[in-house]
Amino acid sequence: MARNKLSETRIRTLKVGIHSDGDGLFLRIRKGGSAQWFFIFKRDGKRTELGLGGHGQGTAPVSLMLAREKAEAIRQRLARGEELHSRKTFLDVMEDVIKVKEAGFKNEKHKAQWRMTLDKYAAPLHKKPIADITRDDVVETLKPIWTKIPETADRTRMRIAAVVDHAKARGLYVGDNPADWRGGLKELLPARQKLSRGHHAAAHYKDIPATMKALRESSAVSARAVEFSCLCASRSGEVRGAVWSEFDLDGALWTIPAERMKAGRVHRVPLCDRAVAILKAQKQRATGDLVFEGGIENRPISDTAMTKSLRAASPDKEATLHGLRSSFRDWCGDHTEHPREVAEAALAHVLSDKTEAAYRRSDALEKRRKLMEDWAKYCESEK
Repeated sequence: MARNKLSETRIRTLKVGIHSDGDGLFLRIRKGGSAQWFFIFKRDGKRTELGLGGHGQGTAPVSLMLAREKAEAIRQRLARGEELHSRKTFLDVMEDVIKVKEAGFKNEKHKAQWRMTLDKYAAPLHKKPIADITRDDVVETLKPIWTKIPETADRTRMRIAAVVDHAKARGLYVGDNPADWRGGLKELLPARQKLSRGHHAAAHYKDIPATMKALRESSAVSARAVEFSCLCASRSGEVRGAVWSEFDLDGALWTIPAERMKAGRVHRVPLCDRAVAILKAQKQRATGDLVFEGGIENRPISDTAMTKSLRAASPDKEATLHGLRSSFRDWCGDHTEHPREVAEAALAHVLSDKTEAAYRRSDALEKRRKLMEDWAKYCESEK
C-alpha cells in the first residue's frame, strides 16, 4: 500500500473527515478543527484502532514526521508478531525500572524514595500505554505538586523521564522524551531555581543561639532531637534513626553506618560536650535501641514533631530541619577561618574536586572536632 500521501502543507487544507497517509496511518479531523492521528490494523479478523496523538494541538503536538515514526514502530511490532492490544503501560515499565534501580542502590532510603514518588505522584500515568504518553500528560501529572513540593516534584519528573528512556531503549516509545526539562517543560512550568530556595528554608545563623536557647528550655524529646541535629550538623533522618550501638560516649564519637548515609559511606561525627550530655540524658529514659524514641515504643521521633519543635523555638516560623545544615555552613563561611573542605566534611558532602577529596581522605576528624566545638560554643552563646 502506498505511503506518505500527506504533507504538512496539504494537512492545512483538509476538511472534516478521515484522511489516509497510507499503510494504516490516518488523520481524523473533527468539527472545530481538532486533528488526531491513529493507526488501524486487522489481525485474525479483528479491527484495532490505536491513537497516536493530536496534530498541531495541545502542549505535545504530533507532527506528520513523528506520526510516521510511531506508525512504523507499530508495523515493526506487528511484523514480529507482538500483541499490540496488550501494550505495556507506564506502570509495567515503571516496575521494570524500579527493579533495575533497586539492584544498584545500597541505600534503603533511595530505594523507598524511588518507589514512593512514582507510586504516589506519577499515579495519573500508571494505566496509560507507555507509547501514548505525551508532554501534556506529564505536565498535568506534575502541576498539582510543582509549586507545593518543588524538589520532590522535580525528582518525580526525572524519574518519569527515566521510565520513558527505559521504554525508548526497548523500542516501546518513539520520539523525544516528554519529561525532559529542556524538551519543552521549561516553557510550561515555573523555573526550578525560583522554587528551590523555599523548600529547605534556612534560618539565618544569627538566629541560631536564640533558637537553641528556646530548645533547651523544652523537655520534649523532639526538642532534644532538633538540638542534637543542629549541634552535629546532621540530617534529620540520621538523627531519627540513630541507635545506641553507633555511639562511643567515652570517645565522644558517633559512627553512622554507610547504609544510613545519603552518600552510602560511613560517616564519623565528633560530639561536643552538650551533644554527649543530651545522649546521656536520653540513655536514662531509653526503652529500646533508638536514641530518640517517638510516642510509640520502638518508633523514632517523627520529622513532623521535630519540625514543630524547631518552629516553636525559632524566630523564623518557616525554618526547616534541613535548613539547619545551611545555617551551619553559612556560619562556617562567614564567621570562622575553618577551611572549606573541613566544613564540607562535617556535612558529609561528597566533593567533586579531586584535590579536595584527596586532602581529606582520612575524613579530617580532629579538625572537624575543633570546628564542631566552636559551633557548639556559638550555639550556646545566648544565655
